[in-house]
Amino acid sequence: MPELPEVETVRRGLLTHLAGRRIRTVRVHHDRAVRRHPGGPDDFQAVLAGRLVRDVRRRGKYLWWALDDGDAVLAHLGMSGQFRVAGPAGPIPEPLHPHLRIRFDFDDAGPSLDFLDQRTFGGMTYAPGGAELPAAIAHIARDPLDPEFSAAGAVAALRHKRTGIKRALLDQTVVSGVGNIYADEALWRARMHFDRPTERLTRPQAATVLAAATEVMTDALAVGGTSFDALYVNVNGESGYFDRSLNVYGRADRPCPRCGTPIRRSAFMNRSSYWCPRCQRPPRP
Repeated sequence: MPELPEVETVRRGLLTHLAGRRIRTVRVHHDRAVRRHPGGPDDFQAVLAGRLVRDVRRRGKYLWWALDDGDAVLAHLGMSGQFRVAGPAGPIPEPLHPHLRIRFDFDDAGPSLDFLDQRTFGGMTYAPGGAELPAAIAHIARDPLDPEFSAAGAVAALRHKRTGIKRALLDQTVVSGVGNIYADEALWRARMHFDRPTERLTRPQAATVLAAATEVMTDALAVGGTSFDALYVNVNGESGYFDRSLNVYGRADRPCPRCGTPIRRSAFMNRSSYWCPRCQRPPRP
C-alpha cells in the first residue's frame, strides 16, 4: 500500500494538474470507487459538477481536494489506486483503461483526470466542509513531514502505548504516513528490533526512531517513493525508485549493508518484518 512518500508524490502531481481548474463533469465507472459516499454514484457526480479545485492537501496516507466553497473531495489510494492524467477529449474517444473507476473532465477542455484502481480497495467521497480537514480523517495524527508535527508529542504517544515499536509506528493515530516498508527501514536505521516494547523506550530512543522515520521518508520522497510494480505510479505514470536504496525490506537472506549479517524475515500482522539479527537484537523477555 502506498505510504507517505508515494502519496505526497501523487499530491504534488495532482496540485500541478488540478489547482485553479473547474470540474465540468464526473463519470463514475465503478460504483465501488464511491462506496463511502452516502449518496451513491449519481449524487457524487452531481455534487461535484461545476466545483473549482483550490488546493490538494494530505494527512498521512489520505489526499483531499479543497474546493472553492470550503468543501472537499477525499481520496484514499488503497492497495492499487492511481490518479492518471488522461488526454483531452477529442472527436474520436480514446479506449477506456480497464481499471478506470472515475473520470473528471474540466471546463478548460484540458487533460482529463482518471482514478484507476485494479483491486478497488481505494476510493473517493465528497466531504462537506472538509477543505481544511475532512471529518472522516480528523482522528489521524500528523506525520513527520507536516510543518505542525510535534516530535515531542509523538514521542510521548509512542511511549504511552503498550505494544511493540513497529505496531506503534503503524498506528495512524500515533504518527501517520508510516507503513510496513518505511517502518522496517526506520527501525534498521535506528538499530531497533521491531518487537521492542514501547513502554521500555527512553525519550531519546523514541526520538531516534522518529528521526529515522523522518529521514527515510524524506529520502524516499526525493526519488518519487518506492515502486515494486505498476500498481504505484505518479500522475504522469512514472515510477519511484527508492526500492534501489532499501536496506532491509524485501532483502531476506541478503547481507546487511551495515554489518554483513544475513537479513531475516519474520511474520508480522499478516505481513512481514525484515531485520538484521546483529544490528537489531530482539528484546529480552
